[in-house]
Amino acid sequence: PEPGRCAHFVLRKRRFCRMIPAPGRRFCGEHGHEEEQNDRKRIPCPLDPKHTVYEDQLQKHLKKCNSREKPKPVYFVQDINAGLKDVAEIPEKQVPLSSLPIEELQNLITKLKKASNGLELHLKEQILSHQALQEALSDPKNGESAFKHLKQQASILGNMEKLHLLGPGRCFVEFGAGRGKLSHWVDVALENVESVQFLLVERATTRFKVDGKHKRRDSIFERLQVDIQHLCLNKVPILEKKKLPVVGIGKHLCGAATDLALRCLVESYTTCCDGEDEEPALKRCRAAQTEVAPHKSASNESTTEDHKPVAGIVIALCCHHKCDWTHYVGREFFKSVGLGPLEFHYFQRMSSWATCGMQETTSKASTSEDSEDQTDDTEEHEQTLSRTAQQDSSDTLQGTLSAEERKEIGCLCKRLIDHGRIEYLQQHGYKAALQYYTESAVSLENVLLTAVPNPSLIPEPTI
Repeated sequence: PEPGRCAHFVLRKRRFCRMIPAPGRRFCGEHGHEEEQNDRKRIPCPLDPKHTVYEDQLQKHLKKCNSREKPKPVYFVQDINAGLKDVAEIPEKQVPLSSLPIEELQNLITKLKKASNGLELHLKEQILSHQALQEALSDPKNGESAFKHLKQQASILGNMEKLHLLGPGRCFVEFGAGRGKLSHWVDVALENVESVQFLLVERATTRFKVDGKHKRRDSIFERLQVDIQHLCLNKVPILEKKKLPVVGIGKHLCGAATDLALRCLVESYTTCCDGEDEEPALKRCRAAQTEVAPHKSASNESTTEDHKPVAGIVIALCCHHKCDWTHYVGREFFKSVGLGPLEFHYFQRMSSWATCGMQETTSKASTSEDSEDQTDDTEEHEQTLSRTAQQDSSDTLQGTLSAEERKEIGCLCKRLIDHGRIEYLQQHGYKAALQYYTESAVSLENVLLTAVPNPSLIPEPTI
């Protein structure tokens, strides 16, 4: 060990612990159980066994342990966006794709192509930009990775502007907010706009947040540290008080998180949370019957405000291999084309094949030094995709399908899963679409899901 450092060797990291022990001790407090200390014994913390505590100080520690259960916020409603509870569960142990018999694999691919027949598989490119990011995009201090993030954020804002979603009197809810950079740029774009609120939803604590740096009086930033699965927007105090139209946004919202966010906006926020104790089926029925109001402009805001609180949805999709049948909003679509949870499980695994052969590009992107988003995890998502693709295309598949064929099948799986989301939104009164919002060289996950209320589905006023 280094002089003055703990003598414990951390096997997982293959180095000595770098903590500083107390004077006269060889080990730090965490690893003090490795030496006799006046017969004091250290035991694993019952709240989190990843750390230890002196047995005679256990009760004192439990009162201040960071892993103790904290009071739930008012907007926490258990599993409100989780989806059906009575779905057929997938067996815990599934045969890996690389171990599937050739006949079963071919059968899955046949089902995939049959279900995809007639779907719009060739998405249009809608790579836009926004004036708010022009200065940052031309700043030579930003590295290659930062430049890629900025191009994505600029295109997302450009698409929001095209859908008329950048305006006053709205609440922008960023799901999977991380550092909050997307909300930051939306705020910059709305510099001279009044009455703008931002809710940044992130279940984990985040370092280097940017929302705390905003000092504009006209915009309010608030963090909601909660899993999207349990978020009831109706009970967020600022929305409960002001009843603002909501715009749901997200940049690289992983797998099931996208489905949870869609259900959070389309169902639980549409349906009054006073009915949270109802049967799930009744709640979904009520949500489906609640129509969506069109985007509100300054001239028609007062006439449409009572119809629907969601003005639009703009989400950059990510990590289809992390989708979950229980949370997936497109289950009815899958069933309508003769597919079920088993096929969904394999298709979401096969979706990672879309990144086959792109590991080198991803590796280069992830190692570039920059000052814009060093803690952003987009590259980490893409590295995970590449690793998953490698795992699921190994062994027997190498002799069955070429890399190009796997890539094509992976893209089909992604589009099929996404089409289920589109149909879900359409059934709930939205005009939804998918488009490429950036080049694949900028991000392997380059598909943007957008949705705005469909004016043709607005109910006639009752006389």
